[in-house]
Amino acid sequence: MSGGFNGHGVWAIYRFEMARFMRTVGQSLVTPVITTSLYFVVFGAAIGSRMEQVHGVDYGAFIVPGLIMLSLFTQSLSNASFGIYFPRFTGTIYELLSAPVSYLEMVLAYVGAAATKSIILGLVILLTASFFVPLHIAHPAWMVAFLVLTAVTFSLFGFIIGLWAKGFEQLQLIPMLIITPLTFLGGAFYSIDMLPPVWRTVTLFNPVVYLIDGFRWSFFGTADVGVGWSLGAICGFLALCLVVVAWMFRTGYRLKN
Repeated sequence: MSGGFNGHGVWAIYRFEMARFMRTVGQSLVTPVITTSLYFVVFGAAIGSRMEQVHGVDYGAFIVPGLIMLSLFTQSLSNASFGIYFPRFTGTIYELLSAPVSYLEMVLAYVGAAATKSIILGLVILLTASFFVPLHIAHPAWMVAFLVLTAVTFSLFGFIIGLWAKGFEQLQLIPMLIITPLTFLGGAFYSIDMLPPVWRTVTLFNPVVYLIDGFRWSFFGTADVGVGWSLGAICGFLALCLVVVAWMFRTGYRLKN
């Protein structure tokens, strides 16, 4: 462990992770552009042409925050989980643990790199969407805040998955079987006010609803749930992830054996 903050160590890990991203930057950026375009063709054109405005917002514009959040969740999880799992898989994690880099510095580097990649992809999707629908962001500062908070929180969650996973299959287990379904059922492409009362109540137990709705509020100034609830949900999840990561490093869970 280092006596003071090892900025050089953090920067070295961060730069290494970003270099891996830059080697496939074309594929990494082209994929969300194509995916976003397809979503607009299917949801924006096919469904949007048959659907009235949602909360006074054209349907094509209404789904943009949901698209960004969907990408942010999945990319943050996959980038962070693979980033820390690969050193475990190759055995280089022991060199990292013996280096003069503290656990906090290690988390800062890996989570920071994963969050940076996710934010870049989120902004690419936002730029792509602007070519399909006119966008006006009502609260840009809050939009950036929700974007950064969500990217950091889910990158931290991905870091936990990367430490927990025993194989590459488990890296995809939670994102594919839990996060993606919760996102689609969390109002990414519709307002929960459109649901029957019983199902709307059930949906409110889905934590992803609050994250998407808060982000959508920053765009259009309207929300299905209170913005305070959205902010509380993301901060609460962030705090929970921090507690879990601290426990993992304190006990050496899946790190020292």
